[in-house]
Amino acid sequence: MPFTYPKSEKLKSTKTIGSLFTEGKSVSKYPLRLVYIKETHSESGLKFGVSVSKKYFKKAVDRNYYKRVLRECYRLNQDLLKQNIKATYSMMFFYQTKERLTYQEIFEKTQLLFAKFIESELKIEEKKESV
Repeated sequence: MPFTYPKSEKLKSTKTIGSLFTEGKSVSKYPLRLVYIKETHSESGLKFGVSVSKKYFKKAVDRNYYKRVLRECYRLNQDLLKQNIKATYSMMFFYQTKERLTYQEIFEKTQLLFAKFIESELKIEEKKESV
């Protein structure tokens, strides 16, 4: 599987981002949070966006650094998501602390977060199938 993050997977729709905040479910693994919503009309498997709050990092340089790190962690771990989920999702990835974690720590937390997301979604799918 190629480790790419093509333009077709980037979450840019204002409408979808708004629905993530109003209807989305979330999973978190401190200091990361993943907000997601199941899509019915999307042709791509995943739409993914990242966000770092201005509240925690006042300087744009710092925010941009953590956004790059989050995108890279997603890019390297996206196979975990794509192999284990069948439905289409729109997701937003948040960094939610003032702490300046290293790349390695964020990478490990990303793997744990994606595993937690997969586990929660598989439980939901199993419940639907059993009913």
